[in-house]
Amino acid sequence: MPVVHKNVFKAARQGEKRRLRNRSVQSGVKNLIKKLQAAVEANKTEDATNMLREATRGLAKASSKGIVHKNTASRRISRLTAQVRKLATK
Repeated sequence: MPVVHKNVFKAARQGEKRRLRNRSVQSGVKNLIKKLQAAVEANKTEDATNMLREATRGLAKASSKGIVHKNTASRRISRLTAQVRKLATK
């Protein structure tokens, strides 16, 4: 039977903590994006611009922490910005 070292258990505990932290951040970013898209759907320009700032900040933070890939974050920010600009021109 193989020997299981203490560091294996510690690594498992650390991984679980990281997973929960990452999920929390990811969930927060998703909620910000949903709020932004709801504001765009309701044609609320002012709310949408404020929510865009928050969503951009959240995505940038998640990207810097490695939770979201930097290109994915950049693409999402770009698409959300385009939606808000399109709303502003109406």
